[in-house]
Amino acid sequence: MEGFPTLVSFEESRRKLAEIIKYRIVETIEVTLEDALNMVCAEGVHAPMDLPEFDRSAVDGYAAVAEDTFGSSPNNPVELKLVGKACAGMNPSDIPRVSRGEAVEIYTGAPLPDGANAVVMVEHTNKLGDFVEVLYPVSPYQNVSKKGEDYKKGDLVIKKGTRIRPWHIGALAALNIPKVKVLRKPRVAVLSTGSELVEVGSELKVGSVVNSSKPLLKTLLKEIGCEVLDLGTIPDDLESIKESIQNGLKMADAIVVTGGTSVGELDLVPDAINSLGKPGLVVHGIMMRPAKPTGFGMIDGKPVFMLSGLPVAALIGFQNFVKSSIQMMLGLPEEPKLTIRGKLTRRVANPHGVRSFIRVKVIRQGDAYYVEPLMLTGSGLISTLTKANGMLIVPEDIEGYDEGEEVEVELFQPIEAAT
Repeated sequence: MEGFPTLVSFEESRRKLAEIIKYRIVETIEVTLEDALNMVCAEGVHAPMDLPEFDRSAVDGYAAVAEDTFGSSPNNPVELKLVGKACAGMNPSDIPRVSRGEAVEIYTGAPLPDGANAVVMVEHTNKLGDFVEVLYPVSPYQNVSKKGEDYKKGDLVIKKGTRIRPWHIGALAALNIPKVKVLRKPRVAVLSTGSELVEVGSELKVGSVVNSSKPLLKTLLKEIGCEVLDLGTIPDDLESIKESIQNGLKMADAIVVTGGTSVGELDLVPDAINSLGKPGLVVHGIMMRPAKPTGFGMIDGKPVFMLSGLPVAALIGFQNFVKSSIQMMLGLPEEPKLTIRGKLTRRVANPHGVRSFIRVKVIRQGDAYYVEPLMLTGSGLISTLTKANGMLIVPEDIEGYDEGEEVEVELFQPIEAAT
């Protein structure tokens, strides 16, 4: 057993990854609005109409001529004659016209009557039979949602290449757009290697290990909008590994292999990838912890990723290399991360030249936040993920952080208050 011949820095690995990911998802499909969630918009979507389609009231109150209300006050109210009522959904032609000295009782969303140019909130009025007293003045088009205020016909609603979120779907629905063209979901095949592995629910024998990394990775892929193909769990056999990867390449846009990626006698995945096509492996062994055995390469233009079989290391390799590759394949920028600053509860050391990913628990005490490191090593201890709510990333050029030092943490779970 020998060590990695060459370890590549984290930043250099990311640079090489960006260089080789030329594969792009270009096929488009048309889906209904709710099915478009988290998919990528394949073409710019423009408003087919004005929104609102007409001037409408933004409040409950009285539609009037703004100039009639000038100078009004609680001590000197302006009295206007009521000539009708306007409700949401009414045809504008059924709503009386408003002349000077008149008003129409109006409800939120109702069309603004002809002749009116403002709405007085009901809280600023007193209704007296067929008249209404206006206690405060309004300016022209106050409390009115004007035609085309939200979108004008032809406005760009969703830019091509945007990941569609719930608010985009709401906008499309408001514009009466029932379907949208999107890029199809990336198809990613997941293969686990390891003679000791058994699937979840199997009868456990001495020496066997439940494969927890594959379900973890499959759900991580689904979470970012991928279609996942399960290539199974196979023993440490070179020909079996090669055959499974070849089958995956026929069906998928990318392949993720877990296990067999270190430098032991049974770590056969690097040899399998190198034997299947050029350029083969591009990076194998990254100066990061955990997840040092992470690697990636290309076969027939498609990316193949090697991740540790240990769940924490697999997750960190996924988040930093697989996820960003899927985003590149879809033409998406990296998503912003939610971060918070807090004080370390104990010192954290870091080897020179290594980027470390430390699971931490951020706790709120009053107005202060404290960061408790859970464990730096132990990439097989999945409890460090379930107990953590954040990740502290220590860069290569920092030897560590002292107790009490303020650090920035990437959050992936809510913060709890100290009890």
